Amino acid sequence: MPELLAPAGGMQQLRAAVHFGADAVYGALKAFGLRAFADNFTWEELEQALELLHKAGKKFYLTLNVLPYDEEFPSLIDTARRAGDMGVDAALVSDLGAFLAIRREAPDLPLHISTQANTLNAEAARFYAENGAERVVLAREMSLQRIEKLRKSTPASLSLEAFVHGAMCMSYSGRCMLSDHLTGRGGNRGACAQPCRWEYALVEKKRPGEYWPIEEDDRGTYLLSAYDLSMLAHLPELLSAGVDSLKIEGRMKTEYYVATVVGAYRRALDALQKSEAAYRALLPELEGELRKASHRPFNTGFYFGAPSPAGGAGGFTQEMEYIARVEDWQNGLAELTLKNRFYAGDMLELLTPQGPVPFRAEKIILPDTGETVDTVSVAGQRVMLPLPHPAAPGDILRGPNRNHAPQKS
Repeated sequence: MPELLAPAGGMQQLRAAVHFGADAVYGALKAFGLRAFADNFTWEELEQALELLHKAGKKFYLTLNVLPYDEEFPSLIDTARRAGDMGVDAALVSDLGAFLAIRREAPDLPLHISTQANTLNAEAARFYAENGAERVVLAREMSLQRIEKLRKSTPASLSLEAFVHGAMCMSYSGRCMLSDHLTGRGGNRGACAQPCRWEYALVEKKRPGEYWPIEEDDRGTYLLSAYDLSMLAHLPELLSAGVDSLKIEGRMKTEYYVATVVGAYRRALDALQKSEAAYRALLPELEGELRKASHRPFNTGFYFGAPSPAGGAGGFTQEMEYIARVEDWQNGLAELTLKNRFYAGDMLELLTPQGPVPFRAEKIILPDTGETVDTVSVAGQRVMLPLPHPAAPGDILRGPNRNHAPQKS
């Protein structure tokens, strides 16, 4: 089975990824990653993360894929050396100069080539392999057919990684300048403001001030907004094409998103390892799982040709919301950290690595006083809740999203 690679914007997301079955995670320090507004990791947190992951037999890949200026190279090299000494399993780079410099100055740190490098052909992949790269993260514009052809023309020692789920950039492998021009925040410096997700109208040159909306639907006009990628229903084709690592996008996402999506893909891969029939039988349930986390409408990206629809995805929707995280469970009683309000009598789900378990919240208990209350609403508050099903720290409670409107097909 391929590696299941999960995003970790911070320690909470990392713990969720581990608990719900990721084989490896990728994340950034406070500098040189391409998600400047994620929590990211301090050096102390990175040390904790490595200890947790390696104890569980899992890996951490550090993103150093910002496009650096000359004056940043000394700090970049120092970061790479220190990360390698700490035991980071690999670093992702996209800039050719950064790749060559780290390879020379920190030769013991394994390197992966980021999707930002736009690797679309075997010649480029072989160049990276011949110069010491262990893995190439393929450009998102690659079709399955082209991946299969590239795989046959590259050394078996070179691992291939491909995105299977999450947000897609409207530009070529993320090489977009909209954010730079409209907000001064550079996408290739980790600070993209995502202006492709904004609502636009046309204006004709000789009619300044006359804005013409481009009718789409009652949500608005989002011509540039790409659909989210989901390849959950096409895992056998990805494996057949020679993909070694299945990457989930989302370092800006919550631990609930990571838990839900990683859990669905883990269960799909485990079922596929048993048989394709078992995997196919489980698919409808798992596709329903993906709709319970925040997402735009899904398509299959470029894997089967040009994306269809090409744009107009609009905003997010999700069918269920994060209620609480399980901290402990003993004798049928769970200790929880609250995330969102819920009420006694609500129908909830306990999300475990084995799948969701529905139950009714019969009563809510305040641990300090033992008082029974009808509702709780303060995020971070500790509460006790009878749970009829065994639970483990890191399991998640979720409930219906009261603001959810059914997604149009």
